[in-house]
Amino acid sequence: MSGSAAEQLQSLIRSVETDLGLEADASVAPAPSQPEEKAAAKEQKPKTEQKAKTEQKAKAKKPKAPKPAKAPAADPNQPEITKLDIRVGQIVKVWKHETADKLYCEEIDVGEDAPRQIASGLVFHYSLEEMQGRRVLVLCNLKPRNLVGFRSHGMVMCTAVPLADGKERVAFVTPPTDAKLGERVSFEGLDGEPFSPAQVEKKKVLAVLGDDMKTDDAGVAKWKTHVFGTSAGPCTAPVTNGVIR
Repeated sequence: MSGSAAEQLQSLIRSVETDLGLEADASVAPAPSQPEEKAAAKEQKPKTEQKAKTEQKAKAKKPKAPKPAKAPAADPNQPEITKLDIRVGQIVKVWKHETADKLYCEEIDVGEDAPRQIASGLVFHYSLEEMQGRRVLVLCNLKPRNLVGFRSHGMVMCTAVPLADGKERVAFVTPPTDAKLGERVSFEGLDGEPFSPAQVEKKKVLAVLGDDMKTDDAGVAKWKTHVFGTSAGPCTAPVTNGVIR
């Protein structure tokens, strides 16, 4: 091959190497032998196992979130009346039930985030105007009940006496005007946390109380000799010697 032809060939080779990104006269490294590959794998394996163990230990050291504390169980030996959650409330909205002639449907503010919906069979005893805005006592720890399709979440407390014609005179047990909405009615000398609605039903608390909740000769609401009390004074009713329910 002539010098000119050799130079042209060499120039062509350099051009191809440049296009391929190869350095001139660069030699290709030989592929690692099989023993070298095994040695590299052995070296990598302990590192991988060590990393996994480290991560596992780190997870094990993470503190577990504490379990929420259980609410203290109600004392079954506490005075029966303290098992009830009776609160001061105010009727903020009232309307007649669509189909039940005796029922009012009410929204009552008892100091919670939203008013409670409660149904009361008081149509024959109070007008809508007399119901609206009235302050009342609400028994709050009762299971919700469907009353002719209306979900009722509690009971408005009233007192009643029988009349000669077989009917009853029914009246609200009323807290003092200055009593705070949501305030729990207390009984002097008696303490105890209210039962849950399920416990009230299971233990038949209302049945056990029976006729021991009454108004006295002056219309003061009492359980036995203990007055239904608030921070503003006793709760009363215009009906004397009536059973509270």
